[in-house]
Amino acid sequence: MEETNYMPLIIAAIIILLPVIWFIATYNILVRLRNFCKESWSGIDTELKRRYDLIPNLVETVKGYAAHERETLQHVVEARNRAIASNGTPAEQARDENAFVGTLKSLFAVVENYPDLKASQNFLKLQQELANTEDRIQAARRFYNANVRDLNTRIEVIPSNLVASMFNFQKQEYFEIESPFERIAPKVQI
Repeated sequence: MEETNYMPLIIAAIIILLPVIWFIATYNILVRLRNFCKESWSGIDTELKRRYDLIPNLVETVKGYAAHERETLQHVVEARNRAIASNGTPAEQARDENAFVGTLKSLFAVVENYPDLKASQNFLKLQQELANTEDRIQAARRFYNANVRDLNTRIEVIPSNLVASMFNFQKQEYFEIESPFERIAPKVQI
């Protein structure tokens, strides 16, 4: 009976299979991370649409009290329309969103001049819903940016960057606040 040694064949198979398994696993991780980025971006999109739906109600409520503040209200509506129409990169959309948030601040400055409006139940409810929506947008931004960070890290680090470059995986942009004033915590004085 002839004795055959399979050990070199097994070692050769392992040497060939391990890189193939690593390659497939790395590719699948990159695809999964890219899909997480797309999914989390759709979460931001959903919350932004919620905000856009609330704004016309808020503007109409304010119009009833502040008819002569038409210019401020018009700016809010125009900024909202620009933000809705923005379908560019996250950086481009963030720019439009930042402009929109700026007009909302001017709207709330107008509201400060109308004590009856500030006490209106309709306005208070809309303002509360808008604040809730802003919190949800921030949570969606954090989730999206975390997914972008994970994908970008995988694309940049060795050895997964080899697979990423072979299949043309692209780094994603963060959804960031442009205004340095919005990054500073507000001072509250009582």
